[in-house]
Amino acid sequence: MPIITLTTDFGYKDHFVGAVKGAILGNLPDISIVDISHAISPFNIQECAYILRNAYRSFPKGTVHIVGVDSEISPENEHIVVQVDGQYFVSANSGVISLITSEVQPEKVVEINLPNAEAGAFPVLNIFVQVACHIARGGKLEVIGRPFQSLKELRDFEPRITNEGKTITGNVIYIDNYGNVVTNIQKSLFEAYRSGRDFEIIARTTNIRQVHQSYNGIINYNLERNQRKGPGDALALFNSAGYIELAIYKSDLNSVGGASSLLGLNYRDTVTINFL
Repeated sequence: MPIITLTTDFGYKDHFVGAVKGAILGNLPDISIVDISHAISPFNIQECAYILRNAYRSFPKGTVHIVGVDSEISPENEHIVVQVDGQYFVSANSGVISLITSEVQPEKVVEINLPNAEAGAFPVLNIFVQVACHIARGGKLEVIGRPFQSLKELRDFEPRITNEGKTITGNVIYIDNYGNVVTNIQKSLFEAYRSGRDFEIIARTTNIRQVHQSYNGIINYNLERNQRKGPGDALALFNSAGYIELAIYKSDLNSVGGASSLLGLNYRDTVTINFL
């Protein structure tokens, strides 16, 4: 069964998500539609790329991904389809694809050119749905577009290595639904410079000296309950995407707050690791 995924900043209050799904089902009644996220911050390309980059690898080859963030067409924001890893991304040329596929070379890129089609104010519905359904039916990219060589490239923030390899300075690249703060410092980079040394992670006034493999790694089950760390305590861990993440154990962003609010961290803020 073909799969079409949706990643947008539409939210759920308005009719947009329902209209897109209805149009897809009108074209392909037996299609499987998967919502990756509709809660991307408006026009936030980096956030969209982080979520989709860590989700698409779990899908089978042939999956078609509709990317509905900053999708209004312009001379500097063309509509494109990118084939990569045997999957297809229908998107605007906003730079999001370069962030998603930064480690993989695209197999094919075409600029969408549908005869008599008008994108209007809702290109995901009027253009992307038609293209995604064509691909899901097994249609060729050459039918809906022409080869495109001007794929816009954006770069993620890169951690900086200073102090003769004793310091890694990174940035916050994503804040999740729990308020957990994801940095751009990957486990592989951390281990390469650590060389067995002790370390401290500094995020504003918070200092953490251990990185866990899971959230409950903060709990020492050999201690009595009243002596353990637990809910409300700050921790660092390597998350499922392989990045260093700062969290408050069992936090609730909507009540007591999460790492982003309690540690005072926002998108692009600095997080520093010093090796001792």
